[in-house]
Amino acid sequence: ISKSSETIKKLRDRLMQAFMFKELDEKEFNIVINAIEEVKVNAGSKVITEGDQGDCMYVLENGSLNCTKVFPGNKEATLLKVYQPGEGFGELALLYNCPRAATITALEDSIVWRLDRDTFDNIVKDAA
Repeated sequence: ISKSSETIKKLRDRLMQAFMFKELDEKEFNIVINAIEEVKVNAGSKVITEGDQGDCMYVLENGSLNCTKVFPGNKEATLLKVYQPGEGFGELALLYNCPRAATITALEDSIVWRLDRDTFDNIVKDAA
C-alpha cells in the first residue's frame, strides 16, 4: 500500500512505540510498513468486538479508543483502559489464535493502522 514519505515517517515513529515491532530489522520493518492500511473510525464505532475472531491488529495513530470487557456474571461492560496514539491492540488474537478478549470503541473520530494476520504471522511474530 503506497504511502507518502511523511506518512512512512509518522508510521515508523508510531510503530516503534509498540513492543512487538522493536525486534524487526530494517527489511522486515519496511515490509510491515508497506503492508499496513490506514483505517478511519468514526466516534462510537467499534474497531473490534469481544468474542470475534481476530484477523488483524491495530496501532492507534490519532484519537482515543475505549477498551471494555464483559466479565462473567456481569451484564455491563467494564472499562479496562483508554488507548492513546502510539498504542497497539489486537495482537493477542493473532499471537494465540483466540477470540477477541475485549471490545475497542472509538471515543472520537480516530485513525488506526491495520496490519493483517499473514504479515503479522510471517514477519512480526517470527521476529518477536
